[in-house]
Amino acid sequence: MIQAKARPLLTIVLAAGKGTRMKSDVPKVMHAMAGRSMLGHVLALATESGTTSTAVVVGPDMPTVRAEVATLTASASVFEQTRQRGTADAVLAARSAIAAHQGDVLVVFADTPLISAETVRKLVSALDQGAEVAVLGFHAKDATGYGRLVTDGLLTEGVANLLAIREHKDATPVERQIDFCNSGVMAFRTPELLTVLDAIGTNNASGEFYLTDAIAIMRQQGRRAVAVAGQEEEMLGVNTRAHLAMAEGVFQRRARARAMADGATLIDPGTVWFAYDTKIGRDVIIEPNVFFGPGVTVGDRVTIHANSHLVGATLEDGAQIGPFARLRRGTHLGQNTKIGNFVEVKNAVFEAGAKANHLAYIGDARIGTKANIGAGTIFCNYDGFFKHRTDVGAGAFIGSNSSLVAPVKIGDGAFVGSGSVITKNVEADALALARAVQEVHPGWAAKFRAVMSSRKARK
Repeated sequence: MIQAKARPLLTIVLAAGKGTRMKSDVPKVMHAMAGRSMLGHVLALATESGTTSTAVVVGPDMPTVRAEVATLTASASVFEQTRQRGTADAVLAARSAIAAHQGDVLVVFADTPLISAETVRKLVSALDQGAEVAVLGFHAKDATGYGRLVTDGLLTEGVANLLAIREHKDATPVERQIDFCNSGVMAFRTPELLTVLDAIGTNNASGEFYLTDAIAIMRQQGRRAVAVAGQEEEMLGVNTRAHLAMAEGVFQRRARARAMADGATLIDPGTVWFAYDTKIGRDVIIEPNVFFGPGVTVGDRVTIHANSHLVGATLEDGAQIGPFARLRRGTHLGQNTKIGNFVEVKNAVFEAGAKANHLAYIGDARIGTKANIGAGTIFCNYDGFFKHRTDVGAGAFIGSNSSLVAPVKIGDGAFVGSGSVITKNVEADALALARAVQEVHPGWAAKFRAVMSSRKARK
C-alpha cells in the first residue's frame, strides 16, 4: 500500500511566560529537567515529531531564551509577544511564519516538557481523518483549574468529536464535572488559520485572547474538531518548583524503566539519576546513588559502583568506576579500564586496561594501555593561566603520592618513584626519582618534646 506523503509541519513553541511562581530570575522555560532546559526538551520534541519548520514565541527581554533557541535549533524563527494577552495572541505573534507556511500547524508549550513524539504524531494524524483541528486532552484525577473538553462522548481509538472547550473560570457547574481536560496542545489543518485567529475576542473571565476559542469559531463555520486522548503525566505543565520536581520524577521513572528493559541492572533504581541523553549498554551494573549528567555513553558489561558522578564521559566495554568516582567532561575510558574510589578524571583518555585505583586527579591527559596511576597522584595541568597536557605511555607505572607537572611525557614502561615531583620528560623504561634526600637525626624528637614541654609548663 502506498502511504500518503507527510504534510509539511510548522511547530509553534510558546515560550513567553515569565514564570513568576518559580520565584526565579531565570525564565521559566530555561529551568532544567534531566540536564536540559524545558525549552530544549520541547524543541527536541518538535524535531522528533517530524517538524519541517519551527517558530518560537518569546516575551520581551528574554535574551537567554533566544540564545537557547539559536543554540539548539538554529533554523528556528523567533518572534516576540510584546504583551501577555493570552495564547491566541501569542500564536499570532508568529503571524508571518503562519502566512508563509503551507501545511499543518502544531502549537505546543515550552513549559510542558514530558509529551512524547508518539503522542504528537497521534494528534497530527487525527487530521488525516478529516478534522481541521485536533486538541490533545487527558483524563485528570483532579480537573480543578483545567479547561474542559466537551465532546459527543464517543471515543474511537482515543479520538472523539470535540464540541467545545470551556476554561475552568467560564465553565458551568455541569461542565466542571467533566474530567477530560485540555492540555493546550493543538494541531490545525486549514489554510484560513489566520482568519480564525483574528476572529478570536476577549469575551471571557480573564479578558484574554484564548486559543481555545478557535474551536467554537471553526465549528460555527462547519469545520470538524476532534479531541485526542493522551496520558495525564505527559501533560504536566510546570509553573512552580514543585511542578518541576514532579516532571523530573516522571522523566527519571521512565529512564530507569527503559535502562532496565534494555539490559542494565540497577541495584536501587530510585537512587540512580539519568540525563536526557544518557546511553546505557547491556549487562551494565549500576549501584546506588549514581548521577549521570549530560553527555554520558556507557558500553556493555560496565560496572559503576556506588556514589559516582559522571558528566560528558564515554565508558567502553568492561570499564569499572567507583565507588565515589567523578568523571568530568572529556573523559574517555577504554575497554577494561578501572577508575577507583575518590578518583577524579577530566578531559583525559584512558587506553585499554589502564587504571587509577584510588585517590588521584587526572586532568588533560592520555594514559597509555595498561599504565598504572598510583594512589595520591596529581596531574598538575593548570599554571594559573593555561591548561597543559600530560602523556603517560603504555605500561608506565606512576608511584603513589607523585605530582606530574604538565606539560610532561612519561615514556612507555617507565617508572616514577613514589613521592616524586616530575617536571621533565621521562624516557621509555627509565626510572625517575625527584624527591629530597632523607635525613635522620637520632634523638631529635625526644629533645624537641622536652624543650617544648618545659616552655609550656612555664606559661
